Amino acid sequence: MTNVPSTFKLDFPEGLVEKTAVFREEVTLFTARERLLDLLKHLKETQQFNMLSDVTCTDYLPKSPRFGMIYQLYSISRNLRVRVKVMLNELDAKAPSACSLFASANWLEREVYDLMGITFTEHPDLRRILMPLGYEGHPLRKEVPVTVEENAFSFNRDRIDREKPYATE
Repeated sequence: MTNVPSTFKLDFPEGLVEKTAVFREEVTLFTARERLLDLLKHLKETQQFNMLSDVTCTDYLPKSPRFGMIYQLYSISRNLRVRVKVMLNELDAKAPSACSLFASANWLEREVYDLMGITFTEHPDLRRILMPLGYEGHPLRKEVPVTVEENAFSFNRDRIDREKPYATE
């Protein structure tokens, strides 16, 4: 890898990293769901990536596997970032919780659960965090229909106001 920062070592136990991608000196490590916690623990203990700054998810519908779980790690002492990515199938959208390694994973995983519907096994308090308790579905999935609303300008404001449903008492 020619673009890997020289301070980043790419020595991992066999089978821990399936693939490595580098784009603009940003390193992404791909791993299997079963090896995720092993990789996060290895990065934390041996490479000093001691801060989990974000956990997020991408919906690649209609591709399979559909979901890409992304963990952003930061090494405070080395001033380095690394991205860990795990691909999940739609019918088995589960990932192990990283709460045992990083306290910040608690709320980040709850956000992903609420907005994308990914279940985290062994999470201490997996429940909705942003959407109302009675809300059905997950709003950031690509299966949620997109609605288009015409912008109101001076030339079309009267027509839009006539057609727009407003709340009444």
